[in-house]
Amino acid sequence: MSRFLNARYQPLQAYVPGEQPRDAGWVKLNTNESPYAPAEGVVRAAAEAAAGLNLYSDPTCALLRDALAERYGVKRENICAVNGSDEALNFAFMAFGGRGAVFPDITYGFYPVFCQLHGIPFREIPLKADFSIDPAEYFGVNGLVVIANPNAPTGMALPVAEIERILRGNPDGVVLVDEAYVDFGGESCMPLVEKYENLLVVRTFSKSRSLAGARLGFAVGQKALIDDLEKLRYSTNPYNINSMTLAAGRAALMQDDYYMENCAKIAATREATRDALTALGFDVLPSQGNFLFAAHGCMPGEAVNQALRKRRVLVRHFAKERIAGYNRITIGTPQQMRTLVEALRDIVSEGENP
Repeated sequence: MSRFLNARYQPLQAYVPGEQPRDAGWVKLNTNESPYAPAEGVVRAAAEAAAGLNLYSDPTCALLRDALAERYGVKRENICAVNGSDEALNFAFMAFGGRGAVFPDITYGFYPVFCQLHGIPFREIPLKADFSIDPAEYFGVNGLVVIANPNAPTGMALPVAEIERILRGNPDGVVLVDEAYVDFGGESCMPLVEKYENLLVVRTFSKSRSLAGARLGFAVGQKALIDDLEKLRYSTNPYNINSMTLAAGRAALMQDDYYMENCAKIAATREATRDALTALGFDVLPSQGNFLFAAHGCMPGEAVNQALRKRRVLVRHFAKERIAGYNRITIGTPQQMRTLVEALRDIVSEGENP
């Protein structure tokens, strides 16, 4: 770092994104992207919007928010559109983390980074031995509670009734439910928005709607919470979503059946892959996301990761001690998953080390 960096940010441990190789030939199962292309017409809508790139995009994101409101049965005023769901998370930590934040010890790695970035004190609550969340441990926090549901990297999900217990147990704090993976089998808390003034639901177009490269997300909550996020958005970057992404997102919502069918295909491929990995001796957590979290009792997680990499198959390994034996495996096409399973069969049979 330079000697000019603000002392406040010098200790910051930045988030490490997944690898994005640019050369061909990889089976890329490391960043939870969709293996399926955007719906027909989405790319065309983005290209048509490009004709107006000499003008700023709509800062109100009105057409997109109207389409989202219709899709999810809320009002435009209940939606904040953002440049990827990470932007909504960033705004939420800024807006609602003044009294601290609480989230699981094994979850999305950006949560502690946002806390460090904004000087927010935080507490990580250990998951239970089976990697599940005990809702009672989140009662009485009355700061910002953040729950990824389904959780990442485990893929495990809480029923909405358990999230509702957390909401009732924290009447004076915001409960943020990060639903990045909910379309693959989880249960959405969106229907609770009208009932709870302290609920904020954050969603993304990156996973289930095949728009990871477009960078689009949104938050849903009661108007007062959304107004708080909008205040921060207009104070930082009111033109936060470009015209092409706005058009692509709206077009994607118009073809929602296509994406929900893809989610069902991914969920079916996930379950078939889980069965195949279990047959190879892997311990695989029950996932409601578009990924699996798997460990083999006879091989370290990093050894499995590196052995796959030698075969040009990318999965995600996390060095955190408690989960170091596991790898997170994105669900790709059936052919990609067959390639993965065949590679793992060889690795396991050979007892390979890096």
